Amino acid sequence: MTSPGFLFCCDPLRPTRTDSVFAEEECAARRVGARTALVDHDALLAGDLETAVRRVPRGSGPYWYRGWMMPAARYADFERALAARGCALLTDAAAYRRAHELPGWYGVFTGLTPRSVWRSLSAGELLPGPAAGLAEDLGPGPGIVKDFVKSRKDEWHEACFVPELKDVDRLAAVVGRFAELQGEFLAGGVVLRAYEPFVPGGEARVWWVDGEAARVTAHPDTPDRLPAPDLGAVGEAVRALDCRWVATDMALREDGVWRVVEVGDGQVSGLPAGDDGEGLFRALLGPSAL
Repeated sequence: MTSPGFLFCCDPLRPTRTDSVFAEEECAARRVGARTALVDHDALLAGDLETAVRRVPRGSGPYWYRGWMMPAARYADFERALAARGCALLTDAAAYRRAHELPGWYGVFTGLTPRSVWRSLSAGELLPGPAAGLAEDLGPGPGIVKDFVKSRKDEWHEACFVPELKDVDRLAAVVGRFAELQGEFLAGGVVLRAYEPFVPGGEARVWWVDGEAARVTAHPDTPDRLPAPDLGAVGEAVRALDCRWVATDMALREDGVWRVVEVGDGQVSGLPAGDDGEGLFRALLGPSAL
């Protein structure tokens, strides 16, 4: 049986080369004996599927994707385009959506992650209600605004943090600004999460392969800090999610409880600076990978 390979994003300007962001990772994958091939992320987003996968050899077996995020619908297109070339993704489209979007993973992580409510929206669509109607399910207190995939924490006070969810005007302003900044890249809809205070020290990113913790790294935003989280019940939740390669971001709440801040598909989750992923790729090539 053919061992897994890795599909990396190509450089948008030099499509025969690996995107510089993933170049060291591709070298690491090759060092551990993996096959690699390139896909054109820009072409994939544009719906040009033939161009997107033309450098993947026909009939070359199963692959893990390792590259930039894409909407779940585009990932499904990606899966079909590879299948037409006799290849397969080891994370199928349903599993990608489940791990990538908060409504897909929230249910099995309830109790381990901040309380959340959401509403599906298309890019450019206004949140009806307004947002205060959605916030009622969370109750009073501070909250966080994000979409199904990402927040805008770099615009913390402008488009992310709401000091009091009962403050209808402030909530509407933050949600509106968030949606404006996301624009056409709004993923899935709007999410409101209860704010939980965490101690300084950064987040840990835990990488799970087939339900087992394969590695714990620093979060890319704080590469110089590596907390040691208590994984406890998180592994049970990851296994219940039934997705093969998952990343969970964890932080220590002020009351001493480790919390899951975010869950993501491992294929599109970033490594901290200075980590080329070699140890992770070894785990993904293990005997359970097929």
